[in-house]
Amino acid sequence: MRNTILIAVISLAIISCTKNKFETTPKLKYESVNTTQLSSGQIIQFKLSYTDAEGDLQDSIYVEKYGINCELSRFKAYYLMPEFPVVKNSEGDIIVSYGYGVSNYPLIQSPQCSGKNDTCYFLFMIQDKAKHKSDTVASETIIIYQ
Repeated sequence: MRNTILIAVISLAIISCTKNKFETTPKLKYESVNTTQLSSGQIIQFKLSYTDAEGDLQDSIYVEKYGINCELSRFKAYYLMPEFPVVKNSEGDIIVSYGYGVSNYPLIQSPQCSGKNDTCYFLFMIQDKAKHKSDTVASETIIIYQ
């Protein structure tokens, strides 16, 4: 009997310590970027991954370009997420793309401080339909050449 209680207590402790990766608040993780040095005529693509218990991410994604050496080059933007089927315990990837002098993508403007390349990083956050916001994740440092 004593061993049965001990095993039950240990099992309960293990189960309660196991964290489910799917939560009501969406989780966002920064994965990678295709380049850290961007010149005119190139596209930059950030890969993010997410998990969400309700699968209701069809609200928005927040993107901020934070200029380290030039405040004039900073921007903040909200983009609507595309509609896709709601799937419980959903996970997947999000690709955020910008073009530098390339059409068909949201544009990154050229560096705004005269004589300086932009040294910056990007911040990302997602919000689901229930207005739950993920943590903000950051890219590595990116250099945008004049």
